[in-house]
Amino acid sequence: MSVAALAPAAPLSHPAAQALISPRGEGGSRAGPLAPVAERAQISAQLLRPQAAISPRYFYDQRGSELFEAITRLPEYYPTRTERAVLLRHARAIADTVGTPGVVIEPGAGSCAKALVLCRLLRARQYVGVDVSAGYLQDAVARLRTALPALDARAVGGDITAGIQLPPGIAERQRLVFYPGSSIGNFDPPAALALLRHMHALARGDAAGGAAGGGLLIGIDLPKDRAVLRAAYDDAAGVTAAFNRNALAHVNRLIGSDFAPQQWRHVALFNEADSRIEMHLAACGPQSVRWPGGGRDFAGGERIHTENSYKYPLPVFLDMLQRAGFHQPQAWTDERGWYALIHARA
Repeated sequence: MSVAALAPAAPLSHPAAQALISPRGEGGSRAGPLAPVAERAQISAQLLRPQAAISPRYFYDQRGSELFEAITRLPEYYPTRTERAVLLRHARAIADTVGTPGVVIEPGAGSCAKALVLCRLLRARQYVGVDVSAGYLQDAVARLRTALPALDARAVGGDITAGIQLPPGIAERQRLVFYPGSSIGNFDPPAALALLRHMHALARGDAAGGAAGGGLLIGIDLPKDRAVLRAAYDDAAGVTAAFNRNALAHVNRLIGSDFAPQQWRHVALFNEADSRIEMHLAACGPQSVRWPGGGRDFAGGERIHTENSYKYPLPVFLDMLQRAGFHQPQAWTDERGWYALIHARA
């Protein structure tokens, strides 16, 4: 089966990077409606923990989604281009293993760039992209429809961890859940296992009585030299730093807080014991942050933990898939063993 070659995205030049990461607009105006009460309470509770935290889901407002797409074009950020290379290198084997799906469901769809390649390769009939950044996703799905006019492509604003409500008319058989980009690494192992079980139910169509033939195609980042990992999460152009700080601007809008994003420094480190990259924001000096009904004083250097990215050894992840209910896994990797695409049946 032939597949049109996916040309790598144009490299992100330093002038383009600097325009994108300009501090203009990073203050996070509090104008507009706040998040629902329950969500505000959850964000506030995380900020008030002994180790303050912000969920990585809050990276992804419109600007955060644009910054992440810029990250994927950086020379240091190997996961996107390595995953693309694995998909193209093993295209025939992947197509033969997966077959023609009734529908491709992609949580965290983002720009839908990978979905374009996969749906073309597999000759998919339906596609459902799901993303917390609903406006960004709508634009991406519109581009996907233009590129693949025969594809019934839908956009659903939502978060897979909170459950996905599929639109009417979506195929109940031969569902393929597509979760590329090593996003599963953002969850600690118990949460990752719970998410995989949710994907298993989604692939099987359990709400529709357990329709047969579903599966999962997932990308995972494998352990590698720590210098390569650190560079991927702390690029020279500062795009990842801007992406990390943008979470503060997003939180400002959601809970009415007054974080000053430029007063926080991006920190990326490798936690050897847990085999994960951690991203933090460190206060450049004492910070007094307030929001309706709460607030916190941060000491200079105090950190807010914003993301983990676990690097699972392949046997460990295959065992996790089995515990989630999947079977017959098939893995494909690049020649350096940096990244794996795995298909498993539900």
